Amino acid sequence: MDDDWRDGCVSESDSNSELFALADSLIDTAIPSEQIEVYISRGSSTEVRVHNGDVEHFVSAMSSGIGVRVINNGRTGFAHAGTLDAEIASQVLAEARENVSFSSVDEWAALAEPDGVGVTEQELWSDELESYPTAEKIELAKKLEQMTLDRDSRIRVDDTNFVDGGGEGLVVTTTGIRRYGRSNSCYLSVSTLADDTDGTRTGFGFAVGAHPGEFDVERAARDGVDRATRLLGASKPASRSTTVVLDPFVASQLLGIIGSTLSGDAVVRGRSLFADRVGESIAAPTFTLVDDPTDRRAYTATDLDGEGLAARRNVLIDSGELRGFVHSSYSARRAGEGTTGNALRGGYAGSPSAGCHALQLVPGDQAQADLIASIDDGVLIEGVSGLHSGVNTVSGDFSVGATGMSIRNGAIAEPVREFTIASTIQRLLNDIVEVGADLEWLPMRASAPSLVIRDVMVSGSS
Repeated sequence: MDDDWRDGCVSESDSNSELFALADSLIDTAIPSEQIEVYISRGSSTEVRVHNGDVEHFVSAMSSGIGVRVINNGRTGFAHAGTLDAEIASQVLAEARENVSFSSVDEWAALAEPDGVGVTEQELWSDELESYPTAEKIELAKKLEQMTLDRDSRIRVDDTNFVDGGGEGLVVTTTGIRRYGRSNSCYLSVSTLADDTDGTRTGFGFAVGAHPGEFDVERAARDGVDRATRLLGASKPASRSTTVVLDPFVASQLLGIIGSTLSGDAVVRGRSLFADRVGESIAAPTFTLVDDPTDRRAYTATDLDGEGLAARRNVLIDSGELRGFVHSSYSARRAGEGTTGNALRGGYAGSPSAGCHALQLVPGDQAQADLIASIDDGVLIEGVSGLHSGVNTVSGDFSVGATGMSIRNGAIAEPVREFTIASTIQRLLNDIVEVGADLEWLPMRASAPSLVIRDVMVSGSS
């Protein structure tokens, strides 16, 4: 599961001593001119997909591996292997050293160093999930499928999925970092279909929790049915500039895009539209955005970043004012700032880069229904397509396909589809009118409540 082993900082013990011993055997060979980082992970995952009551896809996998970075006189070498065999680990170190000679000199190249920030302890490992029987995972997926079908005769279920994963790992460096962690997580989802004369409408529902006992399976089924059936009979809305309400799922997707513009790597490479704007107002006063991996409710909560530093709560936008960016040790060094504990890496085969752990938009105090009640004319956006390709994170230009519900006289009206919403990220942030109270915790790196945004161009029928 990528770098999810980091999500529970644990001290050295008999259970992980062999991992530390392997790392130490490589670290101890360092010569005075080089820095060495050893990253080790091992874990397991399960994927179950059910269709028509049958298991259509099942994978139960275990993985382990080691990645080694060597930095010598500004040159970086990296190598990895999908095994924890000691002899092969030595070969990985030798390959990383050899790769140093093929890299260019980078004056900012260096490993992270301990920064004195303490780890926020969290309970991110569930013994209940670890021991949960495979047969019951399959039954959960089957149960969700049947509950969804039973709710509405118009519904077809494309598939239901149970996914879990967990593992452990460590980072040991010649600069004094020595950290170990473990975590596991799971979710359950359903994809739904509903047909009308103009085509097929789609929906989804999901349940997340530290273990399956926390799943709200009934809500997942209800959401899957409602999202598909409420779009039946949808037509194109009239083209106009109007107020839109982004539901929590769509708002969370937008947050993910905004978060990518606040990455230190994007800033130092000149790829962020918010570079050089720290201290300026870039959003409405109602908008406060934090990256808070120390909040256990976040699906991607973590104790440590990908370089072994303590993860921490960072305020990125405070009441509309840009407070700063998220940094790995490299991007921080290049920007002349301190790291924010935001190195991400895609497991033992990847090198760290700056990114957000667990974005969270601080919620307001109104339910979505109350937000809608204040709108005479608008659109509730419940789904978007082409979000990543439709947003230019350098210029901020924004144009994506959407589906949802018309809002008329403060109430939900007819369903709408096949339209686009267009603006810029800068304008969207400044045109936010209200932030809802309905914060949704989703199986992704961002969570948000509903957002009300004025003067958004909706392009549908002429």
